[in-house]
Amino acid sequence: MLDDFFVRAIVAGIGVALVAGPLGCFIVWRRMAYFGDTLSHSALLGVALSLLLEINTTLAVFGMSVLLSVILLVLSKRQTLSSDALLGLLAHSSLAIGLVCLAFMTWVRMDLLGLLFGDILAVTRNDIVVVYAGGGIVLAVLILIWRRLFAGTVNADLAEAEGMKPETINIVFMLLMAAVIAIAMKVVGVLLITALLIMPAAAARRLAKTPEQMAVVAAGLGAIAVIGGLFGSLEWDTPSGPSIVVAALFLFLLCHVLVDAIMRARAPREGKAP
Repeated sequence: MLDDFFVRAIVAGIGVALVAGPLGCFIVWRRMAYFGDTLSHSALLGVALSLLLEINTTLAVFGMSVLLSVILLVLSKRQTLSSDALLGLLAHSSLAIGLVCLAFMTWVRMDLLGLLFGDILAVTRNDIVVVYAGGGIVLAVLILIWRRLFAGTVNADLAEAEGMKPETINIVFMLLMAAVIAIAMKVVGVLLITALLIMPAAAARRLAKTPEQMAVVAAGLGAIAVIGGLFGSLEWDTPSGPSIVVAALFLFLLCHVLVDAIMRARAPREGKAP
């Protein structure tokens, strides 16, 4: 069954979506989109490092994302720069350094577009194993820390007072983000990872009534975006990674339009006297 490259792409894409959806909910709640973008940009530097040291690409990307997270934590405590300026500095510098390093490696033939925008149609069985094994670990850890992470998201001071150690949980959350970026890079690429994290979660926000519902709906919408984007890519011969993101954007707009239409339809009826 998995001999078909298109089936492998769908299976891998759904695996990434199932992990990215719940994690993306916390990115939306915490307004950390730019932080996720910064980590994803560092992935290219991780690729360059993996080629230079001849180590596993996924591990190198994960390690570089973790290193950048630590640098962000250290620099943010010094407060010499605003957080958005610091994120912008690290995001673009890590991306630029990665591109320059790859340019110097003249002995390596690298599909740069595939790194930037993903190459999901080229995933292998080993890639699928990495996606589902790594994604399973991420989801298991997320479920374990869900209550404490959500409490810290709502009110960090109250979570600290109740002994939930929000700073430690935040570090774990950053590690989970780094892991998702590492396993998702081949699917949607360095530049589009954040979109897959944010768009399904933002769309699910209009449909769900509880945080848990939002996480499940986000995962489902992400899977639908993957399937729709891949079939759209096959039909119109468009790049697969960007097509998935466009499908996610379409779902986001559709959810907002439908919810607004339903609310407008209910408003007159709710306003009538019994």
